[in-house]
Amino acid sequence: MLTDKEIKAAKPREKPYKLSDAHGLFILITTNGSKLWRLKYRFEGKEKQLSLGKYPLTSAAVARLKREEARKQLEDGVDPSVLIKTEKSDNSNSFAAIAHEWFEKFKPTWAETNWVKIKRQIEKDLLPWLGNITISKIDAPTLLACLRRIENRGAVESAHRAHQVCGRIFRYAVSIGKADRDPSADLRGAIPPAKSQHHAAITTAKEAGGLMRAIDAYKGSFVVRCALQLIALTAVRSGELRGAEWSEFDLETMTWTIPAIRMKSRVEHKVFLSRQSMAILNELKPLTGLGKYVFPSERSKNRQLSDNSLVSALRRMGFTKDEMTVHGFRSMFSTMANDNEFDPDVIERTLAHAEQNAIRAAYHRSQYFEQRRKLAQWWADHLDHLRAGAEIIPFKRVI
Repeated sequence: MLTDKEIKAAKPREKPYKLSDAHGLFILITTNGSKLWRLKYRFEGKEKQLSLGKYPLTSAAVARLKREEARKQLEDGVDPSVLIKTEKSDNSNSFAAIAHEWFEKFKPTWAETNWVKIKRQIEKDLLPWLGNITISKIDAPTLLACLRRIENRGAVESAHRAHQVCGRIFRYAVSIGKADRDPSADLRGAIPPAKSQHHAAITTAKEAGGLMRAIDAYKGSFVVRCALQLIALTAVRSGELRGAEWSEFDLETMTWTIPAIRMKSRVEHKVFLSRQSMAILNELKPLTGLGKYVFPSERSKNRQLSDNSLVSALRRMGFTKDEMTVHGFRSMFSTMANDNEFDPDVIERTLAHAEQNAIRAAYHRSQYFEQRRKLAQWWADHLDHLRAGAEIIPFKRVI
């Protein structure tokens, strides 16, 4: 990497020249002696350059921080040069400005997994095409052209989600007097319906036993292996597990309380821990217990484990996307618990599923704590039997 001494010693020449730092970062020495930070990168197969400031106003340390920020945006599929152009826009009525205002206003009401997806979609799919346009000037054809780009890459579900997000942004703009109407309403039916796809899941005793043995034998990250073991035992959603914080666990009462902000239903949820779950947590605590997250990222202890880490582990173990997904652990639990004739209401509460019948939901508020605790321990014991290769015959349990 470049040192300040090397940069200061660089003298102008007849032609501009570069001094390389690392990971695409370099400083351009112009013929008049200016020293300009540049980042070379590739986006969608095209080579690009990003201006990161002028030395010495922008130090080497600051330039490197900006480089890492840009690299993270590239990992998320976002062109950093587009975002910088959007941020420089002084149009307070632009789509970017209103989208940002709407996002910040409603972000506190969303689960983290939800707002992360919304933020990424806005930055990746909407701002590059709509960001600098005054929001009141965006008509239905302009919006449709943006959505078609998403649809044309085969991401039909994502196109529908982007359509919904745009509708919420436009309606917010109308409410604060920045737009006269919501053009997304004119596009109902313009995007073809997405094909319904179920998450692939293992649901037979023999295959489930093989899956648990494969997880136990996983030679990759210890944290990832523990995460897969615990998600199998608790049947929580991926985001709920990956965002788990040590402060949420009461190891004395063997309970894990997931706050409402991280739940899909926006309602606090208690997870009852089996003896097997406790063993995993007690084994993991010496490694990650001093940090915030139970399952921190390998890159930074201040970030949670990525969903891709769990998916990649399953693929490395030989399970294809058509055989098993991370969400599939919930289906595996639900199928086998129902096959063993547990109370469906207890199973649904364990999975934190919202009651679909509004009238029934108003009157049926039982949390089944004791039954759910017994179900959690039965499920852990059941997985142990499957792991050992025992033949399990469904039988009726009363809890």
